[in-house]
Amino acid sequence: MGKKTKLALAIAAASAAAWAGSKAFIKPQKREGKEVLKKAPVVLAHRGGAKLAPEHTMIAFEKAFEFGVDGFEIDVRLTKDEEIVVIHDETIDRTSDGMGSVKDFTLEELRNFNFAFHFKDGEGNYPYRNQKAEIVTLKELFEKFPNMYINIDIKDSPETYEGSLMPSKLWRLIEECHAEDRVVVTSFYSEQVDRFNLYAQNRVALGAGETDVRKAFTAFTSQFGHLYHPKVDVFQIPTKHGRFSLDSPKFIAYLNNFNIPVHYWVIDDEEQMMKLLDKGAQGIITDRPDIAVPLVRNWIEKQKEKGENQK
Repeated sequence: MGKKTKLALAIAAASAAAWAGSKAFIKPQKREGKEVLKKAPVVLAHRGGAKLAPEHTMIAFEKAFEFGVDGFEIDVRLTKDEEIVVIHDETIDRTSDGMGSVKDFTLEELRNFNFAFHFKDGEGNYPYRNQKAEIVTLKELFEKFPNMYINIDIKDSPETYEGSLMPSKLWRLIEECHAEDRVVVTSFYSEQVDRFNLYAQNRVALGAGETDVRKAFTAFTSQFGHLYHPKVDVFQIPTKHGRFSLDSPKFIAYLNNFNIPVHYWVIDDEEQMMKLLDKGAQGIITDRPDIAVPLVRNWIEKQKEKGENQK
């Protein structure tokens, strides 16, 4: 046996020993369960249910509420006068003459636009062009629906002026409205979640950003998955990212082992909803709450029946 072969075998043996040792002594660091995440599975209306009504408008939120959703999945940005408004796009194009960036308008100026102007229903009609729908502030949403689960996605980049202010302003508003136990704060930018938590100090449930998802999936597919140390409380993810499938029962179970539920977006197909629930998903984020709410309720009833029959 040559020296190189002996060296390779020694390295392999040392790696195996390190893996076995860490597996024996290091237990998964589970996240402390947050109140807002105790119910499962849940249905969250994506932007209020964007295929049924104009997204992020009070029209949409009220309609989704009537369907019986557990909460809303929303996006937030900061206005010129530093008000937190509920909107996804950075650029305003909600009326024939409403153009520009959210950050360039005050809240009062944004009130002049019809945020239902471009909504088209399933028949190709524009039913809300003559029914003005004003922009919604996060505070108004908190006050209108005091008991709803609200998943808040910070859209302003941490590199922008607005993004630098958002974590502290968002925390102060959540604290002012006593909404700590009914919100999840997340962002595509993991840095925004970290910065928000500097103020919140784990008093608010945190959602995974892109970096958090990448770290978790890398750990899951490695031999050292037990060494993963999560910094967030819930994953809201698509079923696929590039060529990687994120909806395997094993990946869901892996995250559940850290007390992290998994919610999938944006799911509007009944068959896909059923498959995800059967795989262990704890939440469906959807543009079609009219489909998702009764389906999830029926699924829950069937699980109860199965449990009774097995006794």
